[in-house]
Amino acid sequence: MSLHDETRGFLLLEDGTLFLGRLSGAVPPTVAEVVFTTNMTGYQEVFTDPSYRGQIVVMTSPMIGNYGINAEDPESGRPQVAGVVVRELSRGYSNWRASGDLGSWLIEAGIPVLHDVDTRQITRLLRSAGVMRGVIGVGTEATDEARAALDACPSMEGLDLASVVTTDAEYSWGPSDAPYHIVAYDYGIKRNILRLFENHGCRITVVPSTTSPEDVLERAPNGVFFSNGPGDPAAVDYAPNAIRTIADKGVPVFGICLGHQLIGLSYGAETIKMPYGHRGGNHPVKELSTGRVVITSQNHGFAVKGDEDGIPGAPDLEVTHVNLNDGTVEGLRHKELPLFAVQYHPEAAPGPHDARPLFKQFMNAVRGEVTRRGPNA
Repeated sequence: MSLHDETRGFLLLEDGTLFLGRLSGAVPPTVAEVVFTTNMTGYQEVFTDPSYRGQIVVMTSPMIGNYGINAEDPESGRPQVAGVVVRELSRGYSNWRASGDLGSWLIEAGIPVLHDVDTRQITRLLRSAGVMRGVIGVGTEATDEARAALDACPSMEGLDLASVVTTDAEYSWGPSDAPYHIVAYDYGIKRNILRLFENHGCRITVVPSTTSPEDVLERAPNGVFFSNGPGDPAAVDYAPNAIRTIADKGVPVFGICLGHQLIGLSYGAETIKMPYGHRGGNHPVKELSTGRVVITSQNHGFAVKGDEDGIPGAPDLEVTHVNLNDGTVEGLRHKELPLFAVQYHPEAAPGPHDARPLFKQFMNAVRGEVTRRGPNA
């Protein structure tokens, strides 16, 4: 189906609200959790981010697609979103890196695109009522098939999607003679994270989400990274043992997004489902030790329960960063072990680069561990 083969389409939310538009990429009813992101650019990175697996993404920026798509920006091998909703889908595109248009790229991947929709109204509803499940379908009213599909759609709570998006087999990234070796648990890892580790002199071994900690420790890594990813962190019940086992050996540990939540759970914290989450490239975060505020890129619907005064149930952890919009925990570290994590995305693809020095912070811990163990350890 081409971009020009359009029909009337709809988005039906679980509260019964119906939004009408034009549908490109007509497919059987597509059901998923409906979320919104405030990113104005970086749509290709958003749509290929595995953290968006199982979600219909509403773009709040009114025009999407005007600079096309290219082969360099994807954060994974294919689009990960279940569907896309936009106000205006650009017919033309102009950029020296572009290799095609956004609409055709999504359609070829089997992703329905509902456009000519009042996305401001959708966003206002989700902000007041919270994220909801929804269904994209063909026509001007919901069919019995669409309603049945929506009723059968599971809640995001209780879903282990990390095991769905993880790599099937381990692989390496970066030069084999790099001075530092990082093992990265793939819960839905983004390529820009791997690029940044490579830029810091690392060879990265990416392993499946269920890899045992003993297997990782046998490789004698200089550091271990726990990645971002989709779904409910509490459902990834195989991760805490790996995190504690590795961290207790004194190996430097760094976590981002889902990795941050899993580290919290590993030391007694709880995670909560947020009303509508944080998704976008303009979220202010305060570093508690300095008072410095950084603008961050975020994409998550769950958070570690706590505030700037601490994390209930996790006395070994201290809060390092908080969100200035709602006070939620945005960063934590272990009080004794070389372990820290952040809820936001310092690799920022897409987004601001304010938080990128966190990779240097982790590498300082890695270099310190290499010095302690000796070059032949």
